[in-house]
Amino acid sequence: MTMSEQIIIKDIIVKESDDYIINMGPQHPSTHGVLRLEVCLQGETVKYVIPHIGYIHRAIEKMCEFDTYAQIIHLTDRMDYLSAHMNNEAVCLIVENALQVEVPERVKYIRTILDELNRLASHQLWWAAFGMDLGALTTFFYGLRDREKILDIFDESFGSRLLHSFNTPGGLMHDVHPNFQKRTKEFVKYFRKKLPEYKQLLTDNVIFHQRSKGIGFMTKETAIAYGVTGPSGRGSGYSCDIRKYAPYSAYPLVKFEEKLQTEGDTFARYLVRMDEMVESLNIIEQLVDNIPQGDFTAKMRPVLKLPAGEYFQRVETARGELAIYLVSDGNKTPYRMKFRTPNFSNLFVLNEISAGYKIADLVAISGSLDLVIPDIDR
Repeated sequence: MTMSEQIIIKDIIVKESDDYIINMGPQHPSTHGVLRLEVCLQGETVKYVIPHIGYIHRAIEKMCEFDTYAQIIHLTDRMDYLSAHMNNEAVCLIVENALQVEVPERVKYIRTILDELNRLASHQLWWAAFGMDLGALTTFFYGLRDREKILDIFDESFGSRLLHSFNTPGGLMHDVHPNFQKRTKEFVKYFRKKLPEYKQLLTDNVIFHQRSKGIGFMTKETAIAYGVTGPSGRGSGYSCDIRKYAPYSAYPLVKFEEKLQTEGDTFARYLVRMDEMVESLNIIEQLVDNIPQGDFTAKMRPVLKLPAGEYFQRVETARGELAIYLVSDGNKTPYRMKFRTPNFSNLFVLNEISAGYKIADLVAISGSLDLVIPDIDR
């Protein structure tokens, strides 16, 4: 947010003598990343919230102008590090479409399965931290316990638990581990039995209902106006799932529901993510036993040069729409690469949906947006 935008927000609200300005952050445990929220309070009521970003800006978009397309992969998984595989896939897809490369069917299946495992791991960490933010420490242990199962699959298949860089233009760095299908099916069976624990521990918890229902209202119109996508937007009834509207990889081959809630409050955004975990399991089950045999990559030149022109690609990450706009001048590095990341838009609706609620509610509201701050400070 620019200084002029901050002044505009402050000028809209009439300051009073008993207003109190506090800072939430930038310590990491406060807001799930290096973010500072300037909060204006009247008593315990929030008058406005101004996010201050840029603490971990790394100039990723500028660095892309000096890296080859294969090297850019290693930058994108450091934006939303909990959607690393999906970020990498977006770069691969835009390069493959520009070069008119058809990747093997095996690659499409594996990429989609990994997308959904990545989405599950992300939602599990969100659930674990969200409950802990509101005082339910047990959720953190349960969520991380189950997330470890997925990270172990990642570790075995491509030697990395968080930042994968397993996708590469044309396919995958190498084939998945021989145990991949077996362990994935075992996890699906295991996690279906654990979801009732999540429901009992938090979803049906009366105290959690009191902390999440009826606060942080976001209308569908507000979600669209701010460009809020992903589960945060779908909690307001905004249908925006890229897997449905612009399917890629193996998504055209599977049946799944786009989960929507119309209440638009903090609890609605929570329910969307809980429902999405079930849909992710359904997608994986449809694909894991049907992975085709064949190559794990298409034949690609050692040095990739995209034809001069403009290209666009978008994918559905765990937090919403990631879009890439690429301008090529025909060289081995892009002339310009612009990332439209979901967390940037999702963060700046915070003032709109927090004003008028209590300072304690601000913790629940911000947690329901599932923000990953490096995705903003790209």
